[in-house]
Amino acid sequence: MNDVFGMDARVLRESLRKSQANCDQMVAIYGSLDRRLSALDSTIRPAVVHTDAIGKVSRNIDLALKSADVFLRHFTRIREAEVIIQKGPHEDLQAYLTTIDQLRSLDTSKTFRDDPHVTSHIRILLSEAVLKLEEEFKRLLSAHSQPLDHHSFVEDPNSVEDKNMEADDGKVYRVTFLISKRTSPMLHDLALQMVQSGMHKECVQAYRENHAPALELTLRNLGFEYKEEIERWPLESLEAIIGTWLYTMRIAVKSLFIGEKQVCRKIFYGIDSLAELCFATAIENSVQLLLSFGYTMVKREWPPEKLFILLDMYKAIHELQSEVEELLAEEACREMRDRASNMILQFARTARISIDEFKKNINEDANNFNILDAPVHPLTSYVINYFGLLGSEYCSTLHLLFDENDSGRQPNRHLVTVMMMILNTLVSNLERKSKKFNEPALSHLFLMNNINHVVNKLRRSSAEDLIDSDWVPRHRKIVQQNANQYLRVAWMPILQTLKIQTGSEGGSAAGSGSGSGISRSAIRERFRAFNSQFEELIQRQSHWTVPDPELRENLRLLVAEAVLPAYGNFIKRNGFFVEGSRNQERFLKFRPEDVQQMIDNLFQGGVSLQPNT
Repeated sequence: MNDVFGMDARVLRESLRKSQANCDQMVAIYGSLDRRLSALDSTIRPAVVHTDAIGKVSRNIDLALKSADVFLRHFTRIREAEVIIQKGPHEDLQAYLTTIDQLRSLDTSKTFRDDPHVTSHIRILLSEAVLKLEEEFKRLLSAHSQPLDHHSFVEDPNSVEDKNMEADDGKVYRVTFLISKRTSPMLHDLALQMVQSGMHKECVQAYRENHAPALELTLRNLGFEYKEEIERWPLESLEAIIGTWLYTMRIAVKSLFIGEKQVCRKIFYGIDSLAELCFATAIENSVQLLLSFGYTMVKREWPPEKLFILLDMYKAIHELQSEVEELLAEEACREMRDRASNMILQFARTARISIDEFKKNINEDANNFNILDAPVHPLTSYVINYFGLLGSEYCSTLHLLFDENDSGRQPNRHLVTVMMMILNTLVSNLERKSKKFNEPALSHLFLMNNINHVVNKLRRSSAEDLIDSDWVPRHRKIVQQNANQYLRVAWMPILQTLKIQTGSEGGSAAGSGSGSGISRSAIRERFRAFNSQFEELIQRQSHWTVPDPELRENLRLLVAEAVLPAYGNFIKRNGFFVEGSRNQERFLKFRPEDVQQMIDNLFQGGVSLQPNT
């Protein structure tokens, strides 16, 4: 067993020895190969390095040739740009604008960064190009900003089809542009280049100087021209100019300025802030002219008889207020918007002052009048006609004037209060005037006539809506009260002559005959007293008038109902004392039908009151 293991060990050792020998032999072979490869590398390396150098030189030459080509092409562009810029933008605007873009591109490229002479030349060309650009912008604006007349704005309402038209008070206003749609794109391109060149201020100034005058000339073509001497003109001379101003204001707000705003948005599309600023500067002088006239008007003193003109102006500009605020909504227009709003407030204030002056004039009116009659006083006619016109034609304007900001439960209360003060001031003045009459009866007749005139006018007009609902009924009662007072003061003394004092009772009664204990002479004296006072009263009232037919008939009826029954009864009871006597006509001078006829002829002024024979 031990011999077997020994043999195996020897075989294993022999195998290991051979393997070591083989490994040493392989190491020797690899070492020899490495030395040969190192020698070969040393031989080849110089040739490889030389070849790489040649390739790099070739690549550098290619890059240099390409740079030279780019330089030449750019230099050619510069030369071509010089030619185009020398010609200016008028000949070929698009080519001119393209050239400017190319110059800007060259100015920012790396091609000429190290060549200050070329860079300086490019920038000089750009400066020259932009200046010519500004001149072309001005030229186009000046050439294509055409003033218009009213035919360009107002259309026949029956032929309205355009959506840009707006109807107002029977007129139709077309939104019209002073610069044509064909020109706007060119101006837009020019403006854009100017802005890219940092010429914002120059752009705004050029637009104002070369376009705004066309807007002002358009106002003049519409017939409106503001002059400082207008401030000294009498109001009568201003009425036609006021009408022209209102007409021009409507066209400016509804057409001219709207068109101008749209033009600015097209020309300065994409540059909103500049569009707003140019719009504001373009219309500024025109707006100033229109507002200056308005402010001149509100600074004037407006007598009450001219109030309606003032109200017409206030109504017209108030109707435009929302459109003005929308038109001038941008911040650049804020000052004009504020001035326009303040002008409307000033118109309202001036109108209120005029109405207050009207009330003051009513209160202070002391015009003389015929104290021998009691007709409707001129003040009454003037005031109630004035009042009626306010109610029928200017009711809505008055609501704006007094109650626009009143959101309480009674939104018209302020206006009603003002109108009530006017009426009550009139009535107070009439009451003072009535005290100037020497005869109390005529005083009551005066109040009756005048208050009745006021009541009737109010009942027949829409002005009744401007006063308290109980004013008319209350003053109808006052009319009746004055009629009753007239009857009492004028006719009761006559009726007293028809009353007989009885000896036994000490009271008053109509005589009933001889059995009454009244003497014939006393009865005859009563007849004479009635005749005398009746004739005197009829003569005195022969010129008194009651202009209103209905009131006149009612007053006659009132007198007849008081006098005729008493007189007829007196004759019936006591007529036998005088009938058949030698001087009967001296006592029984008027038959009842004569009295009736004479009463029926009362209050017509100057009509004969003598009975027909």
